[in-house]
Amino acid sequence: MLMVIQYMSALFLPGLLVLLFTRVTYNRIIALVLTVALITASAYKGYTNTTVLIVIDAFSLTVGFWLAVKMKPRAVKEN
Repeated sequence: MLMVIQYMSALFLPGLLVLLFTRVTYNRIIALVLTVALITASAYKGYTNTTVLIVIDAFSLTVGFWLAVKMKPRAVKEN
């Protein structure tokens, strides 16, 4: 059961983090760097213990970055 949670988290969370950080920082590259730093820190601590998890993380990062590129920028209201 624990492995299923790890694989599902690796599939969805990095992509969602890229999207969240893109909305917060208004910059896709900074969002990608922040998410990679978080994944690197978790791998260093030992939470990512297999190569398959790293590949799934990378796939999710790629999909999240692609979606962040496709997002429309917020319209600025002018008074």
